[in-house]
Amino acid sequence: MHSRPSHNRLSGSAFHSRISALLLAMVSTMAAIYVAGRLWQDAADRVYLIQELDKRNGQGQSAIAVDDTLKIIDCREQQKQLSALEMQLAGARQEGFIPKSLSKNEGAHSKKKLVAVIGIITTFGRKKNREAIRKAWMPTGEALKRLADEKGIIVRFVIGRSPNRGDSLDKEIDKENDRTNDFIILDDQVEASEERPKKTKLFYIHAVENWDAEFYVKVNDDVYVNLDVLGATLTTYIDKPRVYIGCMKSGEVFSEPTHKWYEPDWWKFGDAKSYFRHASGELYAISRALAQFISINRSILHAYAHDDVSAGSWFIGLDVKHIDERKFCCSSWMPGAICTAV
Repeated sequence: MHSRPSHNRLSGSAFHSRISALLLAMVSTMAAIYVAGRLWQDAADRVYLIQELDKRNGQGQSAIAVDDTLKIIDCREQQKQLSALEMQLAGARQEGFIPKSLSKNEGAHSKKKLVAVIGIITTFGRKKNREAIRKAWMPTGEALKRLADEKGIIVRFVIGRSPNRGDSLDKEIDKENDRTNDFIILDDQVEASEERPKKTKLFYIHAVENWDAEFYVKVNDDVYVNLDVLGATLTTYIDKPRVYIGCMKSGEVFSEPTHKWYEPDWWKFGDAKSYFRHASGELYAISRALAQFISINRSILHAYAHDDVSAGSWFIGLDVKHIDERKFCCSSWMPGAICTAV
């Protein structure tokens, strides 16, 4: 009689244990699902935040791998080494150490190394000056070719393009060049007075990339030049690897915007407001290594208001021989002078 109630109590206890276990399992499952959902949501939020941060920072990727970072650093180091090697190669070439395999491919316009490439800086509306130069000291036609073949001197007028590309100004220059074939036309250079320093730089780049010469000479289109004396003078400096030859001068830096020779960067020249030593812009010459230096570093060379000051600034921190050659002083005539200004 007493065994039955005891059996019922055991059965009820087991039933309650199963219910408890089932409820615990359900709660655990729901907790696991909840935690997993939170973790997934947190991960999604982090990805979203990283993407938004990258967008605001202007980055294309959320992160750069360590391997990619090392590759970037390695590329930058190789670029530095390449620039250094190019400068060493330019110096070696200037000193005469030119591999035969390279010398065969260089000098697109000449088979032998030239003494000088002369660029006469001119502009629109100066045709009378150019015609006067052709009659006075610059050969034309076959005589211009013989000057290069026999004396190793190339002479060209240098001009840019009109701001209104293809207008009557450009057409007049193209027509004149078709007749004379004695221009370097800088298609990427806008012809403007404030662009003259950049134009001079582009002349040196074009000249050194197209002709293999000992020297590269810049001259204004209101200067008469004695080519024989110029050639003879330059040859006396061939054994010097890095030379900057001209009528060396300095002068006042003008900070007033209304002044004719206003220098926007006047504050860089100190309290004395005096330019560093540089060659007068009427006529000066640089050796091949310096022209190569301009070509290699074209994108980082600063241009001041005047082309002669700009050129002088490019060499101020280099191991360059500044030669104050009084024969290059065109404003004051002297016996044996190379030039005279008109």
